[in-house]
Amino acid sequence: MAEIVQQRIEERIPELEQLERVGLFTKKEVKSIIKRATALEYKLHRLIVNKEDFIAYIQYEINVLELIKKRRVHIHYQFKREEIEFPIIHRINSIFRRATNKWKDDVQLWLSHVAFCKKWVCKVSYVFFFRLALWIMAAKSELEDRNSSESARHLFLRALRFHPNNKKVYKEYFRMELLHCEKLRKQKEELEKAEMDLFAPEILNGKLAEVVYKDATGKIKEAEFVISLLNIAAIFDFTKELQDSILQDLQTNYTEDSFTWDFMAKRELEAPGAGAELQSAKGRASDINRREERCCQVYEEGIKSLNTAITLVYGNSQHDVPLCDQLQILLSSGDAEGAASVAMAATQRFSQSVSVWSLSLQTLIQLGSGDVSRLFQDALTLVNPKCFGLRIEIALQTVCSLVCSQRGLLSAVAAVAMEMKQRYLDWSYHTGGYKKARKTFTSLQENRPLSKAFFTRMIEIEKEQETPKMNYLRDYYERALQEFGTSDDDLWLQYIQEELGPLGQPENCGKIHWRAMKFLEGESVQRFTSKYTLHQTGHL
Repeated sequence: MAEIVQQRIEERIPELEQLERVGLFTKKEVKSIIKRATALEYKLHRLIVNKEDFIAYIQYEINVLELIKKRRVHIHYQFKREEIEFPIIHRINSIFRRATNKWKDDVQLWLSHVAFCKKWVCKVSYVFFFRLALWIMAAKSELEDRNSSESARHLFLRALRFHPNNKKVYKEYFRMELLHCEKLRKQKEELEKAEMDLFAPEILNGKLAEVVYKDATGKIKEAEFVISLLNIAAIFDFTKELQDSILQDLQTNYTEDSFTWDFMAKRELEAPGAGAELQSAKGRASDINRREERCCQVYEEGIKSLNTAITLVYGNSQHDVPLCDQLQILLSSGDAEGAASVAMAATQRFSQSVSVWSLSLQTLIQLGSGDVSRLFQDALTLVNPKCFGLRIEIALQTVCSLVCSQRGLLSAVAAVAMEMKQRYLDWSYHTGGYKKARKTFTSLQENRPLSKAFFTRMIEIEKEQETPKMNYLRDYYERALQEFGTSDDDLWLQYIQEELGPLGQPENCGKIHWRAMKFLEGESVQRFTSKYTLHQTGHL
């Protein structure tokens, strides 16, 4: 325990030295802070910790922040905030998180954290995240602890006023209505023994949950979301009608989404077999084979539905020739102009086909055409991602990889490859969200050539999330520095500024600075030194 406390105190030294150096605190006051902080740290690392110890530590740190703020005004000094206030704010956030993780049901503690975030603008997204968590936690408490479904329902409805399109709220609201229905059904069984009946059949059959479902899917039209609600309904044994209704909705309104076909195919694997047949090993093997065949049939049906076969007629031919064969014939015969013409015409005629876009792009890349970048952007704009789901991602990713593999092409095409990757990353984020963007980044980060913009865009995406992960940000910076660390002094400086922010660890800045001085070459060393000095003095 003593080693941990000592480490925590040593982490404070840079900010305390700055406080004394710039004249905000005296040497005596700094020693007093170290003594008080040591005592508070020891209390947090005891075997049995009290909530009051966390609150006392937080309050002390906030008092220090307030005092720094007043003294800045008094001596008219507004520099070095990243090195003085930011570490303290980061530490307070860390203590709050430890406390709320340990005492999750303490609403006042959560509200105090929200109030702190609002006042010190350490991270606005924390406020929304905590507010959403509070709504859900309060509603669950009303239902489970106070047995008040009416109060829980009102809380969920109020939450939806502030977060009208939030999937998490809708999922928990839907689950709450089904839990409430389950409780009523159990109460009804007890009342039937006493020959009493107080509940309407509609409520007992989950009609309120169905209302929530219709409201949710009216605002969030995504097959994946519908499937998540169906999985929640499947937990309860009285929801067969509701499940059938959701399944019908899925098969009617979401057939253009690959998630629907994937879900329906997997359902075939899980479908129960005939009881008599399963009694023998041969019967069980036959049942498994039948389910696998049916699963494959559903997948094949989905592929046909999502992407119909396409053929084009070239020249005056009397027969339809598949596009891929046409392009191959033209390329083999050396008719580059004809191949490019057919490829461009195909994308105009079949603008919703992933196969056509992929083949056309590959053809133009092989020809070294300057139209690749424009065509790629047209593909991202025109193709409906809901119609093709994973297939468009695979097709476009294949194109990116193909560009990178063409070592013999002109440097202009390498520039196109870098631009395509950045646009593909943007497209992934806007159509599939954060997880899809991360997956795209991971798959493309090792395929050179790479641009700095590709990495900085991923950093921006991470920062836009409700709870950015500093470990991920460090990974992005480190990966970018592997490519550009010998010449890009701005990238090193941005990395240092990130560590000085509310999510970072200021004590890492010294190591990053040392590495920058070691890896940078030529004039970039002098530029970095000048910019770092300006940043240290608060002029950058």
